Amino acid sequence: MVNYAIIVPNFGEYSDARLLGEMAREAEQAGWDGFFIWDQMAMDVPEPVADPWLALALVAANTSRIRLGTMVTPLARRRPQKVARETATLDHLSGGRLVLGVGLGAFQAQEFEDLGDEGDPKVRAARLDEGLDVLVALWSGEPFSYNSEHYSIKNAHFLPRPVQQPRIPVWVAGNWPTKAPFRRAARWDGVIPGWDIMGGKKQSAQEVRDMVAFIMEHRASDRPFDVAYGAKTPGSDPSEDAEIVKPYAEAGITWWLEDLNPWRGPLPQMRERILKGPPQL
Repeated sequence: MVNYAIIVPNFGEYSDARLLGEMAREAEQAGWDGFFIWDQMAMDVPEPVADPWLALALVAANTSRIRLGTMVTPLARRRPQKVARETATLDHLSGGRLVLGVGLGAFQAQEFEDLGDEGDPKVRAARLDEGLDVLVALWSGEPFSYNSEHYSIKNAHFLPRPVQQPRIPVWVAGNWPTKAPFRRAARWDGVIPGWDIMGGKKQSAQEVRDMVAFIMEHRASDRPFDVAYGAKTPGSDPSEDAEIVKPYAEAGITWWLEDLNPWRGPLPQMRERILKGPPQL
């Protein structure tokens, strides 16, 4: 079964958190299954940027059914203890509908080095893995201490636990065929294979099939695992949209992320795409 979600930026015209809440309500009413927001901190040119956690609070308040979350949070540039508080609060606010997407992040200079954070990808990867360890331990609601290269936690005890147990689902982003992110994803609850938002080459269905097979080879758990693939469908004919999605469904995706952004078209046109509803396989 494939679920269908909308994914939108948190900058430019999309930086109005109230607007994002309205769009999420429209998406739920139109039959979509999720609404996800970028976690962008800074841009290469000055643009308004919304905090994704505050925007997601409005998304949660304006909906009752759909999944919501960040796609994706570069955990290396956020304090995991702060993210633990934010995500647990959002999970309660939404009644257990939150998904946390994580990754190394892009825009190395603007998002990391220019803001005083380490931009080296190897350091970011280490901080991501250690940050996830801290995050999950704090979600557990049990006393926790931790000492690693990048984080030191002493006698922490965070309550309340998230609604979702054993944890809020964690989906890990990566660009196939680079293998390391997909080995990381295999340890968690889902994967978000990278895509070119500006209309470049997408991963083929065969590449997605190969990626899924690689992850399954490295899975040590039999818990459900999500594959969230981002692309676009015109929305003019549900059956034609279904033909676009079908090869990827057969390759193993469980979520289709309908990518709405300024490069695809103006905001009114993107809202029209939401109202047309998801493809129908």
